[in-house]
Amino acid sequence: MLNSPYKVYQQSSVQTAAPGQLIIMLYEGAIRFTKTAIEGIEKRNLEMANTYLMKSQAIINELIASLDHEYEISKDLARIYEYMLNLLIQSNFKKDARMASEVLGHLMELRDAWKQAIKSAPGNVQSGTV
Repeated sequence: MLNSPYKVYQQSSVQTAAPGQLIIMLYEGAIRFTKTAIEGIEKRNLEMANTYLMKSQAIINELIASLDHEYEISKDLARIYEYMLNLLIQSNFKKDARMASEVLGHLMELRDAWKQAIKSAPGNVQSGTV
């Protein structure tokens, strides 16, 4: 099956990105999906909300899997990710946009912290694992 040029570009971007950049890409995907889920909740489109909340959860699970437990901060990040997962599950169950909005705020804050870390110390952060 032939892929669209956009899909080929997307796949190439992921395969050639530095590990730190991959983490940012995960955050940006989760942010985009959470925003779309909130829109679905607000429009009472329950299927849309469910689909995009589940996609956000999948990305957060991927962030958990990427943690390097040799670093102390990984324990804190794991707790934050677990908290966000719980909020997304509750948001999906209750169709409560406020919970998803809280997750959105955390995701944006963490993404911005990663961006700053990469700018400040690209040699130290490019490994992308924490």
